[in-house]
Amino acid sequence: MMHTAVGWHIEMEFREDDQHTKAVALVRLPDGTEVRAHGHASRHRTDVNQPRVGEEIAGARALNELAMRLLTKAHDEIDQASGRTSHPIHV
Repeated sequence: MMHTAVGWHIEMEFREDDQHTKAVALVRLPDGTEVRAHGHASRHRTDVNQPRVGEEIAGARALNELAMRLLTKAHDEIDQASGRTSHPIHV
């Protein structure tokens, strides 16, 4: 049996101001498609400004959305290959 090593690199970008952090997650798949997702975090005005925390929250939300988009893509590919509607893929 032959094993193939496959790797994905996920890119994360952040845009921040004093109150908001926006994150974009991007993965380029071996089939040439790109899957992109967004996340957002807001700092309450009375909270201490901690940019790293905003990045962690916005980044986690973007990665969560990315995961859901990948599951949907896989589900659609299963349906196309089988010609039927498959059972939902759960996280």
